[in-house]
Amino acid sequence: MMQPIQPNHTDAAAANDAGMLLQVSDLRVSFRVDKTTSVEAVKGISFDIPRNSTVALVGESGSGKSVSSLAIMGLLAADTSSIGAGSTILFEGRDLLGLPIAERRKLCGKDISMIFQEPMTSLNPVFSVGFQIDEVLRIHMGMNAKQARARSIALLEEVGIPDPATKIDAYPSQMSGGQQQRVMIAMAIACEPKLLIADEPTTALDVTIQKQIIDLIDDLRRRRQMSVLFITHDLALVGEIADRVIVMRNGEIREKGDIEQIFERPQDPYTQALLQCRPTLDSRPMRLPVIDDFMNGHVPPPATAVQRSRGLNGSEPIVLDVRGLGKSFYTREGLFGRKEFQAVKDVSFKLARGKTLGVVGESGSGKTTVGLTLLRLHQATAGQALFEGKDILSMPAAEFMTYKRRIQIIFQNPYASLNPRFTVGQILLEPMRIHRIGADDAERTDMAFTLLQKVGLPAVAFHRYPHEFSGGQRQRIAIARCLTMKPEVLVCDESVSALDVSVQAQVLNLLQDLQEEFGMSYIFISHDLSVVKYIADQVMVMHQGRVVELANSDDLYRDPQDAYTRTLLSAIPRGLRA
Repeated sequence: MMQPIQPNHTDAAAANDAGMLLQVSDLRVSFRVDKTTSVEAVKGISFDIPRNSTVALVGESGSGKSVSSLAIMGLLAADTSSIGAGSTILFEGRDLLGLPIAERRKLCGKDISMIFQEPMTSLNPVFSVGFQIDEVLRIHMGMNAKQARARSIALLEEVGIPDPATKIDAYPSQMSGGQQQRVMIAMAIACEPKLLIADEPTTALDVTIQKQIIDLIDDLRRRRQMSVLFITHDLALVGEIADRVIVMRNGEIREKGDIEQIFERPQDPYTQALLQCRPTLDSRPMRLPVIDDFMNGHVPPPATAVQRSRGLNGSEPIVLDVRGLGKSFYTREGLFGRKEFQAVKDVSFKLARGKTLGVVGESGSGKTTVGLTLLRLHQATAGQALFEGKDILSMPAAEFMTYKRRIQIIFQNPYASLNPRFTVGQILLEPMRIHRIGADDAERTDMAFTLLQKVGLPAVAFHRYPHEFSGGQRQRIAIARCLTMKPEVLVCDESVSALDVSVQAQVLNLLQDLQEEFGMSYIFISHDLSVVKYIADQVMVMHQGRVVELANSDDLYRDPQDAYTRTLLSAIPRGLRA
């Protein structure tokens, strides 16, 4: 339960004198696990947000950053959470925790607003986007229907939605991910808030859309003279927008300071880890450092780190030869007609044995469709994929079963790709039974324990269920499941995009170790160009279903030939603003 604390007028005056819009002091948030047990998610943190500035709250999953923002907004469930008695949240001198519910709801709807991480779950799918913006204006601004619609069109235009007078009647499902996020921003700024909280607003967006959203938020802040609390796990992104940075871990603040201090002179080992765990464009160490390396003082200086060589010389044996691959989808048009959409158009490439082909492009470019079509999860409409001289796309299903175990895929979402009703042991044993790998279950079980050890999971994981593991651990389970087949080709479909930077580093290190040990070839699909630069030997750039550029990784990043490739590379976050 939130504690009714009386406003501290002395602190309020000091806050106003100092130009502080929001002051959070000794914030503690606990969640009840059961009747007798609770867990403290936020452990007495304090920070300020000045007027007309952007403060970034940075940390990995479970650090408490999103919980802190929900506490500010008053969105924590009262029946499962509680805020400590000594906590205060002052907004323009008013203690939010002491306000009546109706008054706080009015304040947080108008003067403080929030952009949530996932627009598809935040926007109501059964209402048009215009209705949802109108609702905010009618409730908080007292506008009538005509005024609200005109204002909604103006807001959609302000956030860069094309043809806003038409798009206002569209439903969320009819808009791209970037457009949905722009609608969320339009809703958040509708009442001209003084504080905008942006909770991971660019997670899983393409690099170009991500840059557009960052630039939009920064531009809106300057023009509307509001403050922004920007929540993210990516410090490189923070450098593009923030004035000050607060670094959190395990519910505590590890470090805070202005952007130059955090990037150029980080004091806390955890901050140093967040900065260096993520791959960069100018370095490719043999192994990426992880959080534990920094916390234990085992990180070599960057200048002495041994660099990994990537690229092809043209003499490597080819394991997969794709020629003229095409995939079309059809929708009904009229009573008897149908409309064709070409998702993949005449895609050709060769995958070298023991090497990695990176596939990059924006959403809708066709990169995932290529991977799914090669595994026959989509039926190809044109082209060939030659594996040892045989076209795996046209062969009968019974014959393809032999090849299916040799070409595997790691899906993007480790939460959705593992059966929640199976233990990890059952997840690993099932494909071995289907493909008759191992003489009996005893031998298969031994193989499963070996694979768990290989991907860095303890033996006890064999008897547990997927929900008992973190996202990074689940992705390791998914990798172990693929390894049961002993594949020669592994399609990694955005397999690290949803992971924290330190967990991402662990999975990338694991993939490199497995490639060196087993000689596997990877098709690494990603929208994160820094990760692709680190792990890929060759990079294939796709745009609107076609390949626009294919070159060795270092060559492509050093001297991109296509204008679209140059656009993608220019959008990569590089840390501090120039």
